[in-house]
Amino acid sequence: MSKTGNTLLALITGAAIGSVVALLYAPESGDETRKKISKNAKDAKRKLDKQIKETSESLSSSAQKAKKNFDHKLEETLSSASGKADDILVAMEKKLEDLRRKNAHATDKAEGVVDNVKDMNVPRGAKA
Repeated sequence: MSKTGNTLLALITGAAIGSVVALLYAPESGDETRKKISKNAKDAKRKLDKQIKETSESLSSSAQKAKKNFDHKLEETLSSASGKADDILVAMEKKLEDLRRKNAHATDKAEGVVDNVKDMNVPRGAKA
């Protein structure tokens, strides 16, 4: 059971025990005893309502703090992931540019070889 639940249970139990003890040892008349019991019950209800309100406010505050913390952590995570994604894209763009340069260089070499072969006068049907 939670700490708050234990507190509420103790409060209710204390009020009930107090009422019973008051009945057993009361030198007053039945009417006066009933008034005291009614007063004690109202006091116990007021204390219980106050405790419930305080607990509710505490839980609400805790929930708000947890939500803010979650939102902050989520924002940090998304920001970090975005930064890493940007780094990966930059690295991929550099690699692509390197590949384009190598491809252009290879194409130039191939064209040079083709031009050299065209410039060679190899008779038809001759074997190399």
